[in-house]
Order: sequence, then C-alpha cells, then structure tokens
Amino acid sequence: MKRGLVIEDNEDNMMLITRLLKKAGYEHIWAPTGCRGLEMVTEQSPDFILLDIQLPDIDGTEVLRRLRLTESGKTIPVIVVTSYAMAGDREKFMASGANAYLEKPIDPLRVIDQIRTVVGE
Repeated sequence: MKRGLVIEDNEDNMMLITRLLKKAGYEHIWAPTGCRGLEMVTEQSPDFILLDIQLPDIDGTEVLRRLRLTESGKTIPVIVVTSYAMAGDREKFMASGANAYLEKPIDPLRVIDQIRTVVGE
C-alpha cells in the first residue's frame, strides 16, 4: 500500500484529504508544518507528498526547494495543493519541482486522479 505525506496546517483540510486517501486505499501521515514535513520525509519515506503552500513556518515553495536538494527527496512525487490561483502560479510551482498542482477548494475526485497519475497507478 502506498503512503502519502500530507503537509498541511489547516486541520479541516488535512482531515478531508486524509479521508480521501484512506477511501482510495492509501496510507497517510501528516505534518502540520514545513519543517516537520521535511523531517518526516527522512523518517517515514513516503511514496508521494501533498504539499500546502501557506504553512506557518516555512512556505511550501521553500519546502519543495529543500526537499529537492536531499537525496531522499529528489524523486518523491509532490502535488502542490494551494489556494494560490494567480496566473503563472501553476507554472512557477511546476518549475520549482512539483509534479502536479491542485487548487483549493479541492475536487475530491481530482485529488485521487492526480495521485494515481504522479505515482504511476
């Protein structure tokens, strides 16, 4: 069973996403901050990451940058989940190393489709 790391500070969003993951047959772990998420990548070796951009400590763009500099984080698929929906944001996140981009509020069916696409299922 594939395991996803959800890096999300909003508990309601986290609960929604983790319910979707569970229903789709994925294990999940949760980090409420970017720094904790980076630690959990090393500790837990997730198969994919759902990454919020607005986090209380370091923003998701910085998490993504730091992740891609590590040996363990170079190849982990990352789906950015954000309320940023300005022109060019998708391209900016993809250029920063994201594998996919989802806008909030999330579409439950699209989340699972994106996960399946990026993890090759």
